Amino acid sequence: MSVTVRIPTILRTYTGGKAEVGAEGATLGDVIADLEKNHTGIAARVLDDQGKLRRFVNVYVNDDDVRFEQGLDTATPDGVGVSIIPAVAGG
Repeated sequence: MSVTVRIPTILRTYTGGKAEVGAEGATLGDVIADLEKNHTGIAARVLDDQGKLRRFVNVYVNDDDVRFEQGLDTATPDGVGVSIIPAVAGG
């Protein structure tokens, strides 16, 4: 499945400065693997050492937070948008 992934500013060094890139995959895990294949290094910023989503990185498929869906197994049908949003803390 072909999806559009919105890349946050902090990760754009991996995408040559692009704010959006295309990726393929039937699930979010597949999409991240495809991103890594085409933009080496990005998966390590999104996934932890166990291959799970990092605690302070939020990922949405369309408007749905994947933490409340099926996580990396969340379906990514053709044409959906995936957003990677790092958490921001401040005080």
